[in-house]
Amino acid sequence: MLLKSLQAGDVVFGKVSRAVYFAFRGVVLGGGANGKKLAEAPLRRLGAAKLADRVVKAGEMLINMAVISEKRRKRVCLRAREIRRHHRRLVDRRAREGEMAVAAMELPAVRAYDALGINETSVKSMPFENLATLMQSPATLQATKAVLDRFEKLLPLLSSPVINIDHLLKHLGSPKKKKTPPPAAAASASRYSLRVVLCSYMILAHPGAVLSGQGEKEKLLMDSAGSFVKEFELLVKTVLEKQSTDAAAGQKMFSAQLADFDRAWCAYLYCFVKLLQEKVHQLSGDAGIERMNSALSDTRSKFFEAKENGNPLAASVANVSTPLSIGSSGSSFTAQSLPGAASSSSSSSLMKQPTDNEQMLNEMLHEDDVSFGGNSDNVSSAEKEFQAKVKSTMEKAFWDLVTDSMKGDKPDYTQLINLVKEVRDSLHELASKELKEEILENIDLEILSQVLESGSQDTRYLGQIMHYSLDMIRKLSAPAKEDDMKRSHEKLLNELAASSEVNDNGISSFVIAVIKGLRFTLEEIKQLQSEVSKARIQLMQPIIKGSAGVEYLQKAFADRYGPPANASASLPITKQWVSATKSIVEQEWSSHLESLQALPADHAQRVVVPVLRAGHGAPMAQASSSAASGSGLPECKGEKIDKLTRVGLLQLISNVEGLNMQSTPETFQINLPRLRAVQDQFQKVIVIATSILVLHQVLVSKVAAPELQNAISELYDALVKLLDSNPDASTEEIVEAMASSLATVGSLSLPEKQAQATAELATKMLLKSLQAGDVVFGKVSRAVYCAFRGVVLGGGGVKGKKLAEAPLRRLAAAKLADRVVKAGEVLVKMAAISEKVHGQWYKALAFYQGPKTNRYKGSKGRE
Repeated sequence: MLLKSLQAGDVVFGKVSRAVYFAFRGVVLGGGANGKKLAEAPLRRLGAAKLADRVVKAGEMLINMAVISEKRRKRVCLRAREIRRHHRRLVDRRAREGEMAVAAMELPAVRAYDALGINETSVKSMPFENLATLMQSPATLQATKAVLDRFEKLLPLLSSPVINIDHLLKHLGSPKKKKTPPPAAAASASRYSLRVVLCSYMILAHPGAVLSGQGEKEKLLMDSAGSFVKEFELLVKTVLEKQSTDAAAGQKMFSAQLADFDRAWCAYLYCFVKLLQEKVHQLSGDAGIERMNSALSDTRSKFFEAKENGNPLAASVANVSTPLSIGSSGSSFTAQSLPGAASSSSSSSLMKQPTDNEQMLNEMLHEDDVSFGGNSDNVSSAEKEFQAKVKSTMEKAFWDLVTDSMKGDKPDYTQLINLVKEVRDSLHELASKELKEEILENIDLEILSQVLESGSQDTRYLGQIMHYSLDMIRKLSAPAKEDDMKRSHEKLLNELAASSEVNDNGISSFVIAVIKGLRFTLEEIKQLQSEVSKARIQLMQPIIKGSAGVEYLQKAFADRYGPPANASASLPITKQWVSATKSIVEQEWSSHLESLQALPADHAQRVVVPVLRAGHGAPMAQASSSAASGSGLPECKGEKIDKLTRVGLLQLISNVEGLNMQSTPETFQINLPRLRAVQDQFQKVIVIATSILVLHQVLVSKVAAPELQNAISELYDALVKLLDSNPDASTEEIVEAMASSLATVGSLSLPEKQAQATAELATKMLLKSLQAGDVVFGKVSRAVYCAFRGVVLGGGGVKGKKLAEAPLRRLAAAKLADRVVKAGEVLVKMAAISEKVHGQWYKALAFYQGPKTNRYKGSKGRE
């Protein structure tokens, strides 16, 4: 049995071997006392428990061998890694020092720049004209560009990484005049912009001539420009003096100075771009910044190309860049065109701007008054045409640029891939979580790049992307629009499929199909984004219009201007406005109460009322249904802050000078476009009422009442159409409108000579009455002011309408009551919202005892 059991294939041998294996495993994995117990268990089943000690001793030897082997392995690996790391450091340091030494010793570019003699001392002693001429000379531009390029090439050799400033460089928008730039030039923009570097010397030497103000950002830019010039000159000096110093010390000095120079450049560029954006924002708002960032470089490049090639597009772009001249003569009676607004805004210090979220919430709270928000409804037709022309020119230049990039023997598909990426990213942003991964899989930019780089110009894959994108747009859009969108999408795809092989200009069908399809898809996505934004806003409105919106605006205002306790110091314009309003608010309130008492109980019984300057009567105009319905805006009950806010707003819009950021209280600067629109309506009403009054006085004794009313209605319609379409209409155009109304009446009721004399008299009276110092102009302005006051203090209901009609009827201009009510309601809502948001600041300022000023006192006399 023993001999049989010791054979390898025997069952007993297998069981014993297995038990011994378990015993050894228990010791090796269990260790210590636990290992011995684990070893005894299988041995006990063999009746050999005494062998446990031998098994434990042998297992411990295995454990020690494993531990020693692992430690040795780790030690060897660690030493190998250290050797490799030290070797790499040694190689990199030697290579870097060698390259830096060779690069720094190549001095021709630096010497050529130093020979120009441009330094801090010399530029400060130069007159501005001489310095500007020097900065524009070809020698200066060439030498400076060479030395800047040389320094930029040395940056990768620094031991520390440089700061990424691509987000700042893209705002500079330097034009590229070459039609197809070489790959090396197109790879990236220069880190050191030549014109911005030279501009630092201009800022340092003549800050008053270069900068338009002395605000905080201007001061930061001046300081950063001075630091940059200092580091730049030290770097040039270090390179020139390196030969006379020890190699190692000189190398270390040069590396440190190059790093300091680059850090100073980053700080200066940041201040430069921030001030540039601030100026663009002041001139054209967020839309201007967006247009500058997205289209400036491409459009200017296209302009230079067209100019060099003699293309008419250059003239088109040049004309667009010049504002249209509207009204060649005569003065304007609208707030937008008054010179005070434009001149003061350009020289103002930088203001604290509300955030996008604040502006959005503010628009939601005022959404019933969007027509007075300074948007497209309040823009003249000439301005709309100008804006449309600018947009059309920019779009044409952009798509022409994309088309040109894909033409020729070596097409550049970079723009095309970027546009497809924009389509993919836009759909990805709009889609739900379930669809995001699907979009990324179906619009694969890597595959697209490979297809395009193959040079086959195969439209199949691009067609798949286009088809999928349009399907996804339909899926994300409202179900009600799906059928119409499907028809338009199918029509587009059929047109692209039927494109001819080559058009008249030699542009392949591939390029035509790609441009047309991408342009259509991007427009569809833009509309979808607008719809989604509107839907999200509608969902938010119930919350925003509650207390949450007011609380958010309160917190945002406090973050920008501090708590109400600091209002006297942080809100200087609001403080002056409150102080000036306090001095006249009680007088205005008393006049309003007198107007209420004078209002007849049965307003409809008054059929004829006296008209200014003459005792003749004017029949009462029929109240319109729109105003009769009322808006439900509450009247003022005499509460101190409510009364002060309403009267203060009335003083602002009744001012002769156009409102701007420097004359508007900080609490209403977010509503400046809305205030300007109401001020515009105020001045339009004065012009129309004055014209109607003059016409009434001239014709009242010469024609019958029905003909007089017809002439007044015709003049009213003509002036409304003229002033609404062209806010900058001149006095000549207004006189022409009156002459047209007089000609209609004269041809029917007056002899030719009398009609001519009447027209001449009316023209003289109108020109005289439209002058600010004229008695008639003053009385009309006062009557219009009282009409606005009736709505602002009396509310937007029937009572406010009656209070507005009473003074206007004395001008025979009761038809203007609806316009007054509509504009006055904007002020009522603005005052109510501002009281909720800024009430604590108003209370702090209302009880502040300080010097009073009448800066905001309007041009109208007070009763």
